[in-house]
Amino acid sequence: MPGSCRDCRTRPPPTGASFFPVPTSRKQRPPRTLKQRAVGLLARREYSRAELFARLAATGAARSDVDPVLEELERAGYLSDSRFAAAVVRQKAGGYAKRAIAHALREKGVATPAAKEALAALDGDDEFAQALALWQRRFGRAPADDREKARQVRFLVSRGYAIGVVLRVLRTAGAGVDDDALR
Repeated sequence: MPGSCRDCRTRPPPTGASFFPVPTSRKQRPPRTLKQRAVGLLARREYSRAELFARLAATGAARSDVDPVLEELERAGYLSDSRFAAAVVRQKAGGYAKRAIAHALREKGVATPAAKEALAALDGDDEFAQALALWQRRFGRAPADDREKARQVRFLVSRGYAIGVVLRVLRTAGAGVDDDALR
């Protein structure tokens, strides 16, 4: 039957209309200011000053327009490299070595004093104990062969642990580790 509900998928919409009409009372939004964009981004998650600058500059804004906005946000307490660095350290602690976390902070453009302050929270932690706990969570048993041993070594090294710490972890786990074989 033409015109029935079963055929609505095949019938074209009436002339001048669409399947999903837009209400006419909806007004077009004015373009958002740089400050509004920055606050919107910061409402979702913490950003470093360098990251937020890059996001705002990507919209085509000039450096001379972005810098005053970032300074205002810092004065208001919305933007803080220290708070961002502390959040990154909290997120990555226990899963990454201190040097991997420091590298991540440098990559995100965190200022050196803020990064050192945040990394100071990790100073009391024993890197070997962290690596061993991570290894136990991930693997839990000694490697059965050289291929598995290499995989475990690669995993721990990719998380930022020094090769000496990794070899100590594997020795503690009962894997026969030959230092010369891995060099």
